[in-house]
Amino acid sequence: MPRLFTGIEIPSETSRALAAMRGGVHGARWSDPDDYHLTLRFIGDIDLRTAEQIADILNDVRKPAGRLEFAGLAWFGGAKPRALVAKVKPTSSLLELQLAHERALRRLGLPPETRNYLPHVTLARLKSVSPMAVADYLGARGDLTAPGFEAGRFVLYSAREGTGGGPYVVEAAYPIG
Repeated sequence: MPRLFTGIEIPSETSRALAAMRGGVHGARWSDPDDYHLTLRFIGDIDLRTAEQIADILNDVRKPAGRLEFAGLAWFGGAKPRALVAKVKPTSSLLELQLAHERALRRLGLPPETRNYLPHVTLARLKSVSPMAVADYLGARGDLTAPGFEAGRFVLYSAREGTGGGPYVVEAAYPIG
């Protein structure tokens, strides 16, 4: 079964700026810059027939993403940090694109996403890292300076099974707008 999700690719200039944030947290598993992306909708482990239906229905999504800009660094997980992320500003265009993905997948009978959508690029996955270590990292890094960009397409990615992380494979690409 493929593990699928939809997302927006990060251009190389922006990836290089995000990659400059790597290092400085013992126990972090840093994402490969080639795997940086902005997730729109995590789908999960899907049978091949459903994967084909997903690939087809995404052809109907025609929403612009607008210009994507970064809004600093953060972590997910509260007292048990699980990821370091570069936050992306949640513009109305981006939120409408994400909602269009949600609606399309729900039409296929997939269960709704239960988490609030918080646009971000995952820089590192964390395991057994203290909140103090993460706070020290964020304090030392200062503001994130990564160039924004206009997304030209969104993609259907597949990922290896497991706890997350790449390498990711682009299974299909769709124009934005």
